[in-house]
Amino acid sequence: MTPPSLSPDTSPTHPNVLAFLPILYMAWSDDMLTPTEVATVNQMIADQSWLGEEEKAYIMARLDPAAPPSVSEVKQWLRTIKAAAKEVPALEKRTLVDLSMQLANLGSEAHAGMFKNDSATKALHEIQDALGIISVEAAREMLAEARDSREQSGILDSQPSFDLNDLQALLDGDMAGFKNKVKTLLSDPAFSYDHIPQTKEAYREQVLTWLTYLAEQGYGALSYPTYAGGSDDMRKYFAVFEVLGHHDISLLIKYGVQFGLFGGSILGLGTKEQHIQYLPDTGTLALPGCFAMTESGHGSNVRDLETTATFDPETQEFVIHTPHDHAFKEYIGNAAAHARMATVFAQLITQGERHGVHAILVPIRDEEGNAMKGVRIGDSGRKLGLNGVDNGRLWFDQVRVPKANLLGRFASIDSDGTYHSPITNEGKRFFTMLGTLVGGRVGVPLGGLSAAKSGLSIAIQYANQRRQFGPKGEQEVTIMTYQTHQRRLLPLLAKTYAFHFGHVYMIDRFLDRQEGDEREVEALAAGLKALSTWHTTKTLQECREACGGNGYLWVNRFADLKADTDIFTTFEGDNTVLLQLVAKARLTEFRQAFSSMNFLGMVNFLAKQITNAVKEKNPIISRLRSEEHLRDSDLHLSLFRCREEELVISAAQRLRKRISEGMDSFYAMIEVQSHLVEVGKAYVERVILEQFVSTIQNLPSGENKDILLKLCDLYALHQIEEHLAWYLEQGYIESAKSKAIRKQVTQLCKELKSDAIWLVKAFGIPDPILGAPIARK
Repeated sequence: MTPPSLSPDTSPTHPNVLAFLPILYMAWSDDMLTPTEVATVNQMIADQSWLGEEEKAYIMARLDPAAPPSVSEVKQWLRTIKAAAKEVPALEKRTLVDLSMQLANLGSEAHAGMFKNDSATKALHEIQDALGIISVEAAREMLAEARDSREQSGILDSQPSFDLNDLQALLDGDMAGFKNKVKTLLSDPAFSYDHIPQTKEAYREQVLTWLTYLAEQGYGALSYPTYAGGSDDMRKYFAVFEVLGHHDISLLIKYGVQFGLFGGSILGLGTKEQHIQYLPDTGTLALPGCFAMTESGHGSNVRDLETTATFDPETQEFVIHTPHDHAFKEYIGNAAAHARMATVFAQLITQGERHGVHAILVPIRDEEGNAMKGVRIGDSGRKLGLNGVDNGRLWFDQVRVPKANLLGRFASIDSDGTYHSPITNEGKRFFTMLGTLVGGRVGVPLGGLSAAKSGLSIAIQYANQRRQFGPKGEQEVTIMTYQTHQRRLLPLLAKTYAFHFGHVYMIDRFLDRQEGDEREVEALAAGLKALSTWHTTKTLQECREACGGNGYLWVNRFADLKADTDIFTTFEGDNTVLLQLVAKARLTEFRQAFSSMNFLGMVNFLAKQITNAVKEKNPIISRLRSEEHLRDSDLHLSLFRCREEELVISAAQRLRKRISEGMDSFYAMIEVQSHLVEVGKAYVERVILEQFVSTIQNLPSGENKDILLKLCDLYALHQIEEHLAWYLEQGYIESAKSKAIRKQVTQLCKELKSDAIWLVKAFGIPDPILGAPIARK
């Protein structure tokens, strides 16, 4: 018979190649080949003397992550395999190699003779083992035989009260399939935590190797335009960032520095021509780069950076200079060892006039890794964490770069030094430039929240198996049985779910932002970054303590998770400073609302405030303490909104009083800083609750809606519990209701106790990535 074959331009029909089709199909069935698999299988193929050179080349080409087969080609492979399967009796009882041999035998009929090759049979067995393919199950899968998902999970001793798969699908959203690809890659032995060296220098090289693997899969260029070698898909970039947060955090930051900050600065501040020139090499890691904004003496005060970029019309160059030894660029990721180019933020000077901070591309190393003339590079040294990232210092001594290196989306220089910008106001131009880089403030808390999810997954799974004490003469009970343990972990779990939906909303707002939305999106990103990263720090500390001495062991990952995420609270903006920015944005909105009102509008606004206050402070409302009342989302939203509104109004009143008395607005802000921080917190807490409630309301009735509603109630009531002093002072809640709220928090923890292990499993963190032995039975 004539063998079923692929089209001549995609595959030969020689039996040797046909024998590999099932393995090729299984290797790409999840659209992912890991570095370890590629290296191992390629070597095995190269060692097979029974394969011709042309056949080896074809098979190896189909195992190249940089050039994966097309979807149609993989489907054609499957059709060929299924056609061959019809010729094999009782295939469901046979193996993948049996199927390979059948394909080869069908092919051999066209080549005059049956295919009999013991070497091939042995090699196919070895290769499928190297790929981790379970032979009998793989053969069944090709015949679309269903497998029990619970059997795959290995968890057969309890059941969740909700649909675990549906909840994980809700959390992963439209990116579920893509995230699974990234998880598959990170689960490869090449990414094992066992590879993390003890020395700083070796650790940096390991992280660079990992980053290379990500770039080979095309993950470096996801957010870049298609015309510059990318995928034009910022959502996928955020998805990678989220998944990397479960793995080594140094890799997460290295990824963000190279592809997000360095590449993102070119994307956001450069022209299309500059995109085409630099982004393809940036996305493949052929051009390692860094983002040189922060200076030793200025930190968050970017506007007053001291590095200068002076235009020289005679040579058509910018002269980059560090004016004194203490004005160096500090803490620059990628700078100490690997970067060859830096996006340098400097004060642009032309024709003797300053035009504020601009970004210029400056080569800092040649291809051999030597510092360029005039560039001095230092090492920031060993840090509290993130020692896989080569943070460094940069000084520039009259370094000359071409005029074309000015990132030119918002500024350009004529040959005579005349300055041009589509934004004439320097302040507006400065904030517009920084606004293009707000993606970093979206990504950092996303990765941090993944680290918090990992910590909770470890601590809660450990708590469900670790036993300690019990009734006399009976078995010890798990530590999750204890109310104190539930109280310390489950509110953090509920808050993590709340932040998850807050981040989903943030990403949507950021990606779908319209003209005029910039300030609102920037304020939300700043506030969410602050509260989310503080939450990560608190969660990981609590989880470490909840695991006792086992949590202190390096192998159980808290040492790295805590140390590596600690800096999240201060980079991309110090959290306390960011919350003041959020508060200023809220006050600006408040002022604009009043400035647009006529007298009648002002009266109506204040009447609304009074009505709300009377309603909330009504003795009956403030004393109600039934479960139905306390678990009412409308009550939670009302209390969150009232807290925010009152804090904004009282902050505005305090500022106005000081300014009207003649105090400079700068010092007035300083006097009410603590108040402003609370304004920022209240704003973010309200947004998060609104998004959690909205998500639940849009779900159909059922178990998933019920479990999320309990988590939402726990988040809201625990937040109210943390602010009880304020609510009691303002008269929104009386003492009896305060006690009832605390009881409800404890009761919700008890109700969620049995589902807690399943709620962390819904995060979908594979065991090789989670890593900690104490999280496994």
